[in-house]
Amino acid sequence: MRSNARLRAYVEGICLRQWVKKLVQQFEVEKPDSGAEVSSNLSEDRATLLYLLDIYSKNLFETDKQPVRKVREIMDGFVKELMTLSDPEDEKSLFRLRQFFASYRIEEYTYLQKTFDDFKTIIWDFADQLGEELQVEKRAEAEVGASLAGLREAVESNSIEDLRAKSREFINFYISHQSKKDDRRAKRMTRFRKNLDQVRKQLVEANQSMRTDHMTGAYNRKSFDEQVKNHLRLGEFSGAPVTLILADIDHFKKINDSYGHDIGDFVIKECVNMLKVGFPEEQAFVARIGGEEFAILLTDCDEEKASEMAESLMGQIRKEVFVQGNLDIRFTISMGIAEARDTDSAESWLKRADEALYHSKNSGRNRWTTSSSQTKKVA
Repeated sequence: MRSNARLRAYVEGICLRQWVKKLVQQFEVEKPDSGAEVSSNLSEDRATLLYLLDIYSKNLFETDKQPVRKVREIMDGFVKELMTLSDPEDEKSLFRLRQFFASYRIEEYTYLQKTFDDFKTIIWDFADQLGEELQVEKRAEAEVGASLAGLREAVESNSIEDLRAKSREFINFYISHQSKKDDRRAKRMTRFRKNLDQVRKQLVEANQSMRTDHMTGAYNRKSFDEQVKNHLRLGEFSGAPVTLILADIDHFKKINDSYGHDIGDFVIKECVNMLKVGFPEEQAFVARIGGEEFAILLTDCDEEKASEMAESLMGQIRKEVFVQGNLDIRFTISMGIAEARDTDSAESWLKRADEALYHSKNSGRNRWTTSSSQTKKVA
């Protein structure tokens, strides 16, 4: 038991060091001792905190007061501080991080609550409209009941004249009532269909808003997490291959630093557009799962075919000049490709694709790597 625990701790330590090294490369932080192991400058507690911040930063909500870009910039600032501060117990930085995180969580909760309240409002408005229609029908039925009671009184009075008058009155009233009822029913059905279509549209929009990335229109991380499991089940059921590609814009931080975050956003949008062209919608599910990180799920597609599609798309991106204002912008991407295996869980499938992507990034970028063979392609 002790040996298993030591082995698990050893493996977890290796994974943590690899992740920290990857994070340092991402932010291009200069460490005091370049010859030492990168992770030796960070305590395990601090490395764990950095890991949590990185994961949280990749799953942010787009809110009115706290757009994703702004929050990610702030979190990136904290990450840099925590990676470079000489004193591992620096209370000022940790205090500011706690303050920011507490305020952001309130904003995040408010956003979710507002989304839920909007959804409730849609349903309640529809229910109120139906309730008003029922009240109208109840009043009309009450009038019929009152007229029928008058007819019964005439029957019991034994007066022919009174019965004749009440009968004509009731027949005229009932004919008018039925005509109005049919008219109300026709109008109600028209309104009902119109309202139902409106509710359906609002619900679709609300659901779409929760499933797509606000800036690019690609699917978001939540949708991707659901689809990973669905694609695995689809592959098991159909026997057809399904493949996952993870993609990352190369040197994206340099683009932001050189041109500003507006241009960075422009590059992200153009990258999504290129991904949608390179991987047609009828076969591919394209999602933005982080700042400059994307995922593509391909049905009825093995690693070989996915690699051909990846190479074709990367060739197009290499040649493309993206014009924004007076700027001509070029960028490249790196990819990791993994075909689902029978033994894969969603987590293991993602891990294999992520390891392949890391291999591409660590081998010079601007290339793809397959999980099964570690085969690389570069222009």
